[in-house]
Amino acid sequence: MNKEPILLMFADSVQKQRKAQHLSQEELAALAGVHRTYIGMIERAEKNITLCNIEKIANALKVSIPVLLSGDTNDYKKD
Repeated sequence: MNKEPILLMFADSVQKQRKAQHLSQEELAALAGVHRTYIGMIERAEKNITLCNIEKIANALKVSIPVLLSGDTNDYKKD
């Protein structure tokens, strides 16, 4: 099964952001209000994520949606 390039890029970006913040998948899931297995599926590019869930994950990681989509791990939102 070939995965869409955008899903692979997003998967890599989420994982890099999560690891840069020293969060487990379970911790990120709790912050985003989604199930841990859902985060795993996103990071393996198995889910075509909705815009609403992109926003939840971006907020949980304290990054803007464009930053999350660009894969830039150096640009965090300020609290």
